[in-house]
Amino acid sequence: MSQSRPVIHVILASVREVRLGAAIADWVMTQARTQTGLSVELVDLRDHPLPLFDEPHHPRSGKYTRETTKNWSAKVSEADGFVFITPEYNHAYPASLKNALDHLSAEWSGKPVGFVSYGGVAAGTRAVEALLPVIACFEMKPIMQQVNIPFVGAAVVDGVFRAGDVQVQAAEAMFASLGKALGAASD
Repeated sequence: MSQSRPVIHVILASVREVRLGAAIADWVMTQARTQTGLSVELVDLRDHPLPLFDEPHHPRSGKYTRETTKNWSAKVSEADGFVFITPEYNHAYPASLKNALDHLSAEWSGKPVGFVSYGGVAAGTRAVEALLPVIACFEMKPIMQQVNIPFVGAAVVDGVFRAGDVQVQAAEAMFASLGKALGAASD
């Protein structure tokens, strides 16, 4: 854990050129900044372009040879916990997130993770369900309070996510649980 306030990386999983996730990420970061005791940073997978996993050694070895993997390892190692912002693509999460997870091992291990999912009628919940066995492999600790955004296309207007009370309350609960899991001070 960090010396002062625990560091949370909010990881934006969608790397599409046109994406609603960026508006959601802006809103999540605003919600996160209202929480006490946490230091929060947005990490956009678009800014960390990783090839399909191509390291010669298994990630458990930590013997990374590619600069992209070394840089990604350093970034993920900075965090004490995570929030994954993920769309739902065909009942699952995007390949960009799976690839980012698969590149590493120990860097994820044992850290708490919250979820913000978005999509149509299912609000991205199937993406989160598909993520749970993957994060279990890293012994990550899923936060049960999560933010689910249904009919996201109607909720993003002129590039701004218009959250409802349910999403605001869910974000407060998720960040409070992350803080509690990390022993962060609160008001």
